[in-house]
Amino acid sequence: MTRVTGLPPYDPQNIFARILRGEIPAKTVHDDAHALAFHDINPQAPVHVLVIPKGAYVSQADFSANATEAEIAGFWRAVGSVAKALGLEAKGYRILSNMGEDAGQEVPHFHVHIFGGRPLGRMVPAAG
Repeated sequence: MTRVTGLPPYDPQNIFARILRGEIPAKTVHDDAHALAFHDINPQAPVHVLVIPKGAYVSQADFSANATEAEIAGFWRAVGSVAKALGLEAKGYRILSNMGEDAGQEVPHFHVHIFGGRPLGRMVPAAG
């Protein structure tokens, strides 16, 4: 996939928008009024789930500036609920969100990755 800027405008044809519309199937683990969570098709850990808000937001900055309080609360509650439901609390997990080209954002729809199921190592490579 091509890396994206993470800046508006929102592209309603991005893969996550198409998943939200039911045009592309996903292995769903959570679905409520504010968020959808599903398994990543290219997992980077034994557990790798994506959580996306149901609104059209390109990044965390866009989401935090423009989403309603209910959307923000509902989304972050979904992230916690999903991690717990996947049994990740006992050993731990990582939440990651990429914004822009330098971070490696590939889909122009705000989302977080939940990783778990093994030791995850350093969060980013050591400076060198």
